[in-house]
Amino acid sequence: MGFKDEALDKIGALLTAAFGLVAALAWNGAIQEIFKQFFGESSTIAAQLIYAIVVTLIAVIVTIYIARAISHAKGEEKKD
Repeated sequence: MGFKDEALDKIGALLTAAFGLVAALAWNGAIQEIFKQFFGESSTIAAQLIYAIVVTLIAVIVTIYIARAISHAKGEEKKD
């Protein structure tokens, strides 16, 4: 792979990461509003820790499923 191809791959990865960050921030705002419905407006440290733990657990689980799906898709691709 040449320099140009590698540079384009990196730029594509950076742009994808940037859009991912924008989406994550949008979801963060939405989830925080839902969280406020359950715990009220006053954000205590305990409530923020619970929020962070729950979001982290969800992110880990989703990441595992995505990695498995990609691995499965690559396995299917190699068989064809």
